[in-house]
Order: sequence, then C-alpha cells, then structure tokens
Amino acid sequence: MNGNQQQEHAKIPKKTIAKIHSFALDLAEIISRSEVAPGKPLRWTIIANPSAGGFTIKRRWKQHKEALRNTLEKVQNKTQRIDAVPSLYSQERLGLIPTIAPGHARTITKEILKEMAEDNGSFFLFITAGGDGTSLEVLQTLYSAPPALLSRYAILRLPMGTGNDGAEAFNMEDALELLVNPTHIVHKSGLKLSTVTKKTWPGGEPFMAFNILSLGLDAFVTHMTNKMKGIFPGDSYKLWVDIAALFYDRIYKTDFMEVRAYKENRKVMDFREKLLLCAMGESGNRYYGSHKPVLPDNRNVCAMKQMSIFRKIILKELMLSGAHINAPEAILFNASRLEISGLLPVMAQMDGEAIRLETEDFPVTIELTDPVIPVLKQN
Repeated sequence: MNGNQQQEHAKIPKKTIAKIHSFALDLAEIISRSEVAPGKPLRWTIIANPSAGGFTIKRRWKQHKEALRNTLEKVQNKTQRIDAVPSLYSQERLGLIPTIAPGHARTITKEILKEMAEDNGSFFLFITAGGDGTSLEVLQTLYSAPPALLSRYAILRLPMGTGNDGAEAFNMEDALELLVNPTHIVHKSGLKLSTVTKKTWPGGEPFMAFNILSLGLDAFVTHMTNKMKGIFPGDSYKLWVDIAALFYDRIYKTDFMEVRAYKENRKVMDFREKLLLCAMGESGNRYYGSHKPVLPDNRNVCAMKQMSIFRKIILKELMLSGAHINAPEAILFNASRLEISGLLPVMAQMDGEAIRLETEDFPVTIELTDPVIPVLKQN
C-alpha cells in the first residue's frame, strides 16, 4: 500500500484492522471465482467502514463471518478461478480500503473512476461493506461518473450496517449469492432534492438518495439516531421512533404543506394538508429504519397527515408491518416528481443522512433521476 494509505490504516485500531482483513480475505477468494463479468478481466475494490455495525456488533459480525465461510466453501467446491485482481488504487491483494472519516468513500470512488478511464478492457466491481452512509457516498459519486464508463462497472452493497435498507439484500448470504451465481446488471434511478436556494452538501454535492428521500418526523428520527449513535450504539432507530411519537410536535411545529405530484410530466395529485411526513422511494416496496416497510406496496410515495399523540402511538406500531397504508391519515400514490411548498423549517433525510430545511429553502422538489446506477440482480 502507498504512504497515504499506511497513514490511514494507522488511525484504525489494530483489532479492527485484523477483523476487516479477515472479512476481506474470505470475500476476495469469493470474488476471484465470481461470474459477475464473464469473459472480461475483473477488477474489484472493497470499501469497508470499520465503524459499521456489521463489524462492531458481535452478534452481527459472527453471522456475517459464517455467511462468508459458507459461501466460500460452496464456490471452492464448484467453481474455478477467473481473471480477477484488485484495483490498482487499493495497492494490496485483497482490494480492501478501510474508510477513516466521512467523505473518504467518495474520495476512493473518484480514484477508482480515474483508474477505469485508463483501463478500457476490464470490468470494475465496487463493493461497499458499511452502512447506508458509506453506500450513499459511493452512489453519489458514481451518479456523476462519465457516461462512457457506465457499461464497465457495477456496485454490490453488502449489508454491513445497522439498517442496510439500501443494500442489494438484507442478509449477507443473499448478497453473496449475487457474486457466485449468474447475475445481470440493472440500472437504478436516484432521488434528487432541490431547494429554491440551491442548497447542497458542504462539498457541493447535490442532495440525493437511492432508496428513500423524505421530509418530516421520520427525518427527525434519522437525525437523532445519527446524532446519538455514540450514546446509544447499535440499532436505536425504534427508540427514537418511540420518543418522536411523544415529543416531535414540541420541537417541530407541523403546518400546512402544498404538494403537487407528477408522473411523466402529468399531474397525478394536488393537495394541501398538515403533514407529519412525506416519503418518496426510488420505487415501491422500499424499507428504511432497519427494514421498516414504509412503502410496502408498489406505490412509491407515502404522505401521513398530522394526527394526535394517541394516533401516533397506534400508527408507529402499524408501520412495523406496513399496515399504516390503510390508515385514514395515509396518502399513497405513484409519482416521478414532487413539488412541495411549506412555511416552517423541517428535517429531510436521504438514505439515512439528514439536513434541516429552512423556510427560505421552500419550495423544494424531489424527483427521480434517469436510471444510471448499475447494480447486480439475480438472473
């Protein structure tokens, strides 16, 4: 590895480095027998977040290691090695690059894209081993990649976080099946949030999601979950749902929002309501908050009207099973673009990353992008 990467590794505890190297050792052996890119040399990179719950939570780590070993045993007995080597940027035989800070996964992805531009004959595989935040950084960067590279790479998001709602599979064995069985590549859309003030992330990147983008109570829950991770480690999303059901209205006053919805430039919905939340998915049948079925059927937008504390307590239990869509407060439909006007500040979340929208940021737009993110899907 190069000098910069040696310095990066030095910032990670030795026990953690040993753990992620053990993980990458098994994964690299599986990749070396993969059918992801038949007939082409395969170059891979494992972007691993050492702080992800899949590494730090003992029970999950044990489950993931067992899944890796079961899959490795299967491929060793049935498949031959292929022409596969790690990306040059990783500078080691496992293709592993641990992240050390927010934004690092974005930097790694940019460097791999540079390598791709100089290697026209290989197929590149990005593997994220972290939570939704790690995969979001990689996906945002790939979204802006040169179109000429689109047919020459794919991403596999392993469920190594506490939520894993944006991963290709919710459990590790199903995700690894995408490496060892014949697959094809599908291109997924993203969701982009635009404000009238043209607000962006500090680095200038647009606000994007690739699973669910939402405004309101659920975004507040996401914000508090992230903020208090050090005090409440592990999956504390449900705890903050319980707290928000009781106290959200004391922190963020709920006022009227005007929502205009379009599908292929045709208006499909127009309403003005006091909304507790408004969530839009890349498609229907989407989860977040550690596999909570917020969009449990084929409709990709769910808005919930303001309600009493008593109704919130009832409804939060219904959301665990997806039954909230039958509540009178629910508004569900399909759309490719939402235009939302409001008067009061509100939280917004994009795949687990939250921001605060101020009054001057409205109106805001949430819209589906073109399908440009290549992901693996079982044949």
